[in-house]
Amino acid sequence: MKTSDFFYNLPENLIAQTPLEPRDSSRLMVLHRDSDAIEHRHFYDVIDYLDEGDTLIVNDSRVIPARIYGTKDDTGAKIEFLLLRQIDGSRWETLVKPGRKAKIGACFTFGGGLLKAKVIDVTDDGNRIVDLSCEGNNVYAALDKIGQMPLPPYITQKLEDQERYQTVYSHELGSAAAPTAGLHFTNELLDKIKAKGVNIGYVTLHVGLGTFRPVKVDDVTKHKMHSEHFEVPAETAELIKTTKAAGKRVIAVGTTSCRTLESVAAQGEIRACDGFTDIFIYPGFEFKVLDGLITNFHLPESTLIMLVSAFYGYDKTMKAYETAVREEYRFFSFGDAMIIL
Repeated sequence: MKTSDFFYNLPENLIAQTPLEPRDSSRLMVLHRDSDAIEHRHFYDVIDYLDEGDTLIVNDSRVIPARIYGTKDDTGAKIEFLLLRQIDGSRWETLVKPGRKAKIGACFTFGGGLLKAKVIDVTDDGNRIVDLSCEGNNVYAALDKIGQMPLPPYITQKLEDQERYQTVYSHELGSAAAPTAGLHFTNELLDKIKAKGVNIGYVTLHVGLGTFRPVKVDDVTKHKMHSEHFEVPAETAELIKTTKAAGKRVIAVGTTSCRTLESVAAQGEIRACDGFTDIFIYPGFEFKVLDGLITNFHLPESTLIMLVSAFYGYDKTMKAYETAVREEYRFFSFGDAMIIL
């Protein structure tokens, strides 16, 4: 398949700039794989499509306020860092603007000295590996004080409440972008879902910017995903096995949860584990775990719409996107959602 096969026309006014309140008031497109029927509901209606004994798998990764602004020590030139991931200890992979000011050995200061960075290496794709130091040796505490949420470039309006770019169940710090399908859930909705007898299982996949980078090759199969860290706890692995054994459904909330489950299943069976995954799911992929998917509406020609097409079918996915445009759904991170069952 060609990357251009996944293009669709999207009017700019349909790109959501701000999240709706309350979270679960977004619209929900319901896609039935067995009948090809399409329903138009609201997200709080998602409970109507979940049965007792089903399991929702959510990604509990928490976004780091990873965009920081500072100056170069020797010239005072302004610099912007976007921390992509912590490699180990004080070493971080970082996107730097402008990159020409960040040669190996260059030093930078942020927050009036609260954070300091030294460039120690450059990756093949131009990112910087930096040694990050701070007062009190707690980088995350420093970022809470001086960092900004790394909103996608298509969101141009300021986010007043930083927590609206976090899921209500976010816990494990480490993502450079939110697992946005989960942004629709409120604590109250989750309580209702649990009361219905639906299980909630947690996995962690720290979302990197590679998930959202454009596919730059014509042949989809030639695209290489960036590696992201994941973890599946023992209780979640057991929950999935129990759900499957009972003939019930495992439904992933978001493409990140889906990629985590299918990465582990590709190794033989769902089990407690952690590591890194660069799994790329596109049409032709054979799913081993997934019975349902909750996700947002994604960018044209992105790896995310390719994943949806793999699960729902290419033709039906593109038709659903045409319907969403015609019905004026809201798109991307702060937009509406779909559930595929």
